[in-house]
Amino acid sequence: MTRISEKFKSLRDSGGKAFVSYIMAGDPDYETSLAVMKGLPSAGVDIIELGAPFTDPMADGPAIQLAGQRALAAGMTLNKVLAMITEFRKTDDTTPIVLMGYYNPIYNHGVDAFLVDAKNTGIDGLIVVDLPPEEDEELCIPANKAGLHFIRLATPTTDEKRLPKVLQNTSGFIYYVAVKGITGSGSASAETVGPEVARIQKAGKLPVCVGFGIKSPKDAENMARIADGAVVGSAIVEKLAAGEKPEQVLAFVKELADGAHRA
Repeated sequence: MTRISEKFKSLRDSGGKAFVSYIMAGDPDYETSLAVMKGLPSAGVDIIELGAPFTDPMADGPAIQLAGQRALAAGMTLNKVLAMITEFRKTDDTTPIVLMGYYNPIYNHGVDAFLVDAKNTGIDGLIVVDLPPEEDEELCIPANKAGLHFIRLATPTTDEKRLPKVLQNTSGFIYYVAVKGITGSGSASAETVGPEVARIQKAGKLPVCVGFGIKSPKDAENMARIADGAVVGSAIVEKLAAGEKPEQVLAFVKELADGAHRA
């Protein structure tokens, strides 16, 4: 059992739903983002999705793009992201961490070296949005062999023909993108998303967490009600962009988590 599978088993046994929160490592600086990260579990976060900043974040909307720019300007690197996780693990060895990013920094780090470092620092899963299933030999299969979950995104355009390909070699959970487009765009509708989540759950036999377009505690509750969990990123990142202190950001995260846990 991994931290991710243990978490979903625990939630399933208790009839609960997962709340997954995204923050960008190093935004607006290393110390602030580490403080927020350390406070996420006590704010009700079940799984932490930690962004690794990259210069060409093609799947991200303006809020997360700007977060990445702030992190890079503050000197954040992949090695510092790994160091941040190592620091977090000194006081928390149970909360699952999913690293979300792009392949270029991993490739430059060296895939074999990265997988060793990721495992040693306490990363549980990867979301690498610019590596499709056709490129599984690059990172997905080696990651699975190293004991790391490789989590894929399914979208409103993932039809019956494409879905089996998306699900191959995927583990941990499926991240369902509730709206077409980039992060932070549009609003998610539970009525529209519900049937799609049910279809993917049936096909993949994995938990499905819904993200994109979730901006409020009520949104989180509605999405968690029809899925195995809700993911919020841009709405949290925008609080940091507005200059809110870690305790203010974490208070908002707790409201979101409480919403998801009411489902």
